[in-house]
Amino acid sequence: MNTNTAFQASFDALIQTALPEVDHRPVARPAFTLGAERLGDVVSREALLDLAMGANRKRKSSEKLRRGRKPAEGLALVARDEADQLVGTVRLWNVRLGDGVQALLLGPLAVEPSTKSGGIGSALMRQAITEATRLGHCAILLVGDPGYYERFGFSAAKTGDLAMPGPYERHRFLALELVEGWLDGAKGTLKASGRKVSEVVARAG
Repeated sequence: MNTNTAFQASFDALIQTALPEVDHRPVARPAFTLGAERLGDVVSREALLDLAMGANRKRKSSEKLRRGRKPAEGLALVARDEADQLVGTVRLWNVRLGDGVQALLLGPLAVEPSTKSGGIGSALMRQAITEATRLGHCAILLVGDPGYYERFGFSAAKTGDLAMPGPYERHRFLALELVEGWLDGAKGTLKASGRKVSEVVARAG
């Protein structure tokens, strides 16, 4: 074997050792897709919320800020499975803090119970935050489990002087600033400031 042949054989052996075997199996696609809520989703969304959150969900203090209002423009998001069935929902709402500062209230976030641990809730949260930022909003508030929402940057650090319009657990009242310092000095009780359903219907007519 001449020098060139020996070198080539050694080089080929090195390449075979150094390079991992290429996996030609198809990459698995997510079992769900995210998108904007459709007009025809109302029945499916309400059924999903009842299933995931129980019949008492409308007694929560957050509901007082949503009742009779439309979600913030462009911020009603859903997840659909491969059969185009609704398996997740999240909506954000325009609110005004006691001192007039504008913000968003997130919720409810719900996922079809049989699909939990599939990443749908996290995907909806990240998409909601991304869209709220893109649309120029400055802060998001919610009432929820700190252990879950802290991973998305929410905390109770800026809600100490704020209040919900009804009973709630103080440690579960969380906020995320999309613009740093937006909630500095913010105080007072949250009030609904979004579009009223009656106004939207009147414009459509």
